[in-house]
Amino acid sequence: MADNATLVADHHTSLRAQLLEPITVGRLIATLFVLFVGSLIVDYTWKPTYPTSIPMVGHGRGFVPGFKNFFGYVFHYRDWIIEGYEKHTKNDRAFIVPAAVSRAYDIILPRSQTAWLLERPDNVVSAHNAHNDVLYSDYNFLGKEHARTKWYNHVIHRSLARHLPVIVSGIEEEVVHSTDAAFGLDTEEFKTINLWEAWLGIVPQVTNRMLVGNPLCRNEDFNKSMVAFVDAVILNCFLLNMIPKILHPLFGPLVTLPNRRHWKKASKHSIPLIEQRLRDMARKEAGDPEFENWSPPEDFITWSIRLARAEGNVGELNPVNTSLRLLPIQFAAIHTTVLTGHSMILDLLTSNPVADFIEGLREEAARVLAEEGGHWTKSALSRLYRLDSAIRESQRLSNFSATLVERVVVAKEGITNEAEGWHVPQGSYISFNLQGLHHDGDMYEKPDEYDAFRFSRQREVYEALPAAEKDPDEGLRLKKLGMVTTSDHHLAFGHGRHACPGRFFVAHELKMVLAHLLLNYDIAPFEGERPKPKWVGATIIPPVEVTIKVKRRKGTVPQA
Repeated sequence: MADNATLVADHHTSLRAQLLEPITVGRLIATLFVLFVGSLIVDYTWKPTYPTSIPMVGHGRGFVPGFKNFFGYVFHYRDWIIEGYEKHTKNDRAFIVPAAVSRAYDIILPRSQTAWLLERPDNVVSAHNAHNDVLYSDYNFLGKEHARTKWYNHVIHRSLARHLPVIVSGIEEEVVHSTDAAFGLDTEEFKTINLWEAWLGIVPQVTNRMLVGNPLCRNEDFNKSMVAFVDAVILNCFLLNMIPKILHPLFGPLVTLPNRRHWKKASKHSIPLIEQRLRDMARKEAGDPEFENWSPPEDFITWSIRLARAEGNVGELNPVNTSLRLLPIQFAAIHTTVLTGHSMILDLLTSNPVADFIEGLREEAARVLAEEGGHWTKSALSRLYRLDSAIRESQRLSNFSATLVERVVVAKEGITNEAEGWHVPQGSYISFNLQGLHHDGDMYEKPDEYDAFRFSRQREVYEALPAAEKDPDEGLRLKKLGMVTTSDHHLAFGHGRHACPGRFFVAHELKMVLAHLLLNYDIAPFEGERPKPKWVGATIIPPVEVTIKVKRRKGTVPQA
């Protein structure tokens, strides 16, 4: 009996040793590699198949070339987009470009087919679904039920533009407060400033004046949590891009754990504010005499509550839901605006000094501001033609994405392109070539040169004419050169009915920040060669290490 027990024990020990022996680093890596390749194969069979009549850039079609495309996407996507533009887009043909491993390839349409795509109804091609897919919203924005809602867009569409004239004065307050804090008040010595960090100190505060009002917009803990949330979304997009889609249900919740932590930290500030606003608005509506002379602040929280009550949407009166609705707006508003402001300052400082763009912008800003008595209004901001042009030109030259205006085919029967005679199935992705379009020498003179007044010269000549000599049609054409007017050759804010609804606010914000900076600070000439951004897939990585030297202009520091 004892011998049998010993034999059984030895057998179990041997079995455990055999099971544990293979678990080495090499075998673990090999197993993970096999799992990864197997997942790629499964993903490959799920992805839509495109007709061979549509030409393709990259390493070609099929699984093995697709494996090369996976690595090529990370380092060569922008090059492929440029190649496709020259070979196919300029010949008025669509082409296919490889995408990240977790996504179907993109079909890039020529400019002539812009109207064809954007006129398709939402039940045929969806911008909302495409944006959610690109941003992995089901994970990044803390669950499908929050990611798939269109409520925040509905609120912005219904409320932001009509309240812009009212909120300009509050936005100006935050611009002055945040810009002075970021760039300092020293009128004697030039101060070295990290340009990216300076913009990150300005944009969240100004944006949150519109979203949550003062004083929360100045709460450093809240703003840092929102910036950290946005950073986490961007990082997670890179990570999930590189992971086969079949593995997303496993990895998605894991990599987005920091998102929930950042939201919870921010919500400790936002939820009490929302709860208080709900109570105050209810008392006002009930005729409480203490609230007779009180009006709610005009910000996203008020607009959301007001619209939810008007439409009987009880779910959107939940403070937790309202705090969650802020997240996609924070993502859309912070880093894209920071990128634009960061790029524009660098574009100005590294442009041809003979053009003297900075002095031209200063003269315009000082003149228009004086006409309005020293404070910005919606009307005054609309007359900053040079500054508007300078921002649009930076959007053109220093575009932060290679492609834009993405749509995904949602119709079960797919979609047919009559112009070229091809049909693609449900799940196909269609987009436009921002990189090629914005740098096309046939469309822009000296396309790789920053000309701050490219879009304002004609407008200034027209506005200087006597009223009797102004042609209304010409005035309308020139107005379309403004940065917020989207078109088939200006796609920085998208185009069509799904163009960015916050672009009017962003334009006001950027103009006020840049005007305040130029009027109140001297900026030293840029030293050395401008560092180039890096591209990872379709997205730009700006040179965040860049510093500039600034000094407060004498006589501009407010007296206590």
